[in-house]
Amino acid sequence: MSNHYDVRNPYTQEHLGQFNYDDWSSLSVKLELLEQGQQRQRCTTANERANILRKLAGLLEQNAERLAQLITAETGKTISDSRVELTRAINAAIASSEEARQISGECLDSDCFAPARGKLGVVLWRPLGTVLCITPFNFPINIAMHKIGPAFAAGNTILFKSSPQNTASSLLFTELCYQAGMDQQVLQFCMPAFADLDQLNAHPSVNCINFTGSTQVANAIAAVSGYKKLLLELGGNDPLIVMPDGDVEAAVNATINQRFATAGQRCTAAKRVFVHQQVYSEFRNSLLAKTQQLKVGDPMDEQTFVGPVIHQGAAQEVERLVNDAVARGAQVTIGHQYDGALVYPTILEAVPADALLMREELFGPVVPLYAFTELDEIVPIINNSCYGLQAGLFTQNLAVIRQLFEALDVGTLACNDGPGFRTEHFPFGGVKESGTGREGIKYAIREMSFTKTLVI
Repeated sequence: MSNHYDVRNPYTQEHLGQFNYDDWSSLSVKLELLEQGQQRQRCTTANERANILRKLAGLLEQNAERLAQLITAETGKTISDSRVELTRAINAAIASSEEARQISGECLDSDCFAPARGKLGVVLWRPLGTVLCITPFNFPINIAMHKIGPAFAAGNTILFKSSPQNTASSLLFTELCYQAGMDQQVLQFCMPAFADLDQLNAHPSVNCINFTGSTQVANAIAAVSGYKKLLLELGGNDPLIVMPDGDVEAAVNATINQRFATAGQRCTAAKRVFVHQQVYSEFRNSLLAKTQQLKVGDPMDEQTFVGPVIHQGAAQEVERLVNDAVARGAQVTIGHQYDGALVYPTILEAVPADALLMREELFGPVVPLYAFTELDEIVPIINNSCYGLQAGLFTQNLAVIRQLFEALDVGTLACNDGPGFRTEHFPFGGVKESGTGREGIKYAIREMSFTKTLVI
């Protein structure tokens, strides 16, 4: 196997760079450095960590356009989407800084239960040690910030592995972390060869693995990681539900923004759209009209809304799932066109519940529409998926909101918004094969910490 890899622009195929994999000796040195750095972190106050993270937010802001240009070149994400990503990453750095100052424990009275013992329990949160943070291609800086920020705030040391496609932007991000004040004994970037991944995941110096990506890779991580803490943010097949009393135009806009942006490559994208029969025609006609106006093509063009997916193989996977739906009776209203890695926005109607894309995660700009008359009809269809990340619902009826909140197998139900809703201080994560644990800065800090009790 070659000891290097090439990165190409998914839209132009321009060669962006050649990078080397870390061999095992290099990985061992980095792990040893981070183990030594745990003592440095113990001596760093919460105030110091907070100030470093706040400085990092400023550096991200200063370098936002440079990073956005890199992300678009690496991933094909539109430049407008990349800029939004940097805004989110800056917010995550600020939130991590603020939460670093707020990590608190509690004091418990032993005499709550007989017999009286006359003791107090002081419960504090302590870092796990070294956290391996593994990030995907679709939000390379924002997701990195959502992992590294709380890991550092909690007092851990961090081994950062990005997608190979995002090496240049991740290296720049790592350099900004150093400029902000993170020591090289506290943060190291790595790119292991595929053959070394199992050994790295199983290594005793890695105390926690914080991974965002596919269920298949998560299963491989879990198989070798033993008893170490796993924080897994995986896929989703997220529904968006439109009721008769919902704001139809707002629902259409949410569908477009949360399915066609980033070329549909989001775990929280609106991947299945269930529209009540009473407003189906209105919703469908508006969605079609607005979709036809979207510009598809060069992601560096300020007007482009839909750029390419990450590579041609990903486009072929989208085509496979759409073809399956069509073979089962679905109708193509618009789209189902492909040009290399470009997948044109696609709307499908009359999609049967047994189509693969109704159960599996489709990572591309495809909207399957499903008309319904009763909620009891769609709840089993929505729950008939191995995923359970987020859901969106448009209605003004509190009874419907409460009914679906209890009935749907998801981590979050967003009312009068799509399933793509996320903000830095809310918990984020799902059930079933959508993962384990919770992100969201405050919650991620807890996930990457353990409680330690002093009895006095």
